[in-house]
Amino acid sequence: MAKQGRRGQKNRKFAAQLEAQYRPAEPERRVRLWVIAGVVAVLVVGLAVTAVAVVAGFGTVSKGGPPAGTETFAETNHSHVLGTVIYDRLPPAGGAHNATPLNCGIYAQPVPNENAVHSLEHGAVWITYDPGLPADQVTALRQLVSSNYVGTEKYVVLSPFSGLPTQVVASAWGAQLKISDPSDSRLLAFIHHYAGGGQGGEPGAPCSGGVGSPVG
Repeated sequence: MAKQGRRGQKNRKFAAQLEAQYRPAEPERRVRLWVIAGVVAVLVVGLAVTAVAVVAGFGTVSKGGPPAGTETFAETNHSHVLGTVIYDRLPPAGGAHNATPLNCGIYAQPVPNENAVHSLEHGAVWITYDPGLPADQVTALRQLVSSNYVGTEKYVVLSPFSGLPTQVVASAWGAQLKISDPSDSRLLAFIHHYAGGGQGGEPGAPCSGGVGSPVG
């Protein structure tokens, strides 16, 4: 029995030695914990940055270039004027304009060109559509616009416009895209490229606090 007791003590001692040999030292465990904490912190920051990017969406002009078919041109006249302006193209995409911008958003009725152009100067995209467009297509355009606002300022305007050369025309300051099919994916690409950008020379300027009462 004594031998068995001594043998048991030796076994327990040997097991304790093995445990001590393979158990990480306390400083090493602390280092591992700090490394794990650092990795978690990096992941959290990365997720936060990604979330901000998703919320910001397309707040600046994308670097991929405008979609195919976009016409770009110089619009150097930024004058504030009173009354009606005769523009070089309809819908206008820059030029002299009213001193008060149009509030960005969705409109069921035509909006004043002169105020809309001021919003273009602030970085807005103006989507105009033929008033005879079927109701389901108008609804689809409204959903597209409302789903792609940029922050609280929105930076997208949607309104009917008589006499368009195609069913839909997307305009930004110095840029325009004519689209025959409202479901054309280039429309969304145009919004992503220009909405909230600095093409009008006043990046970050508001698209609210002006005139107009959007319905969405």
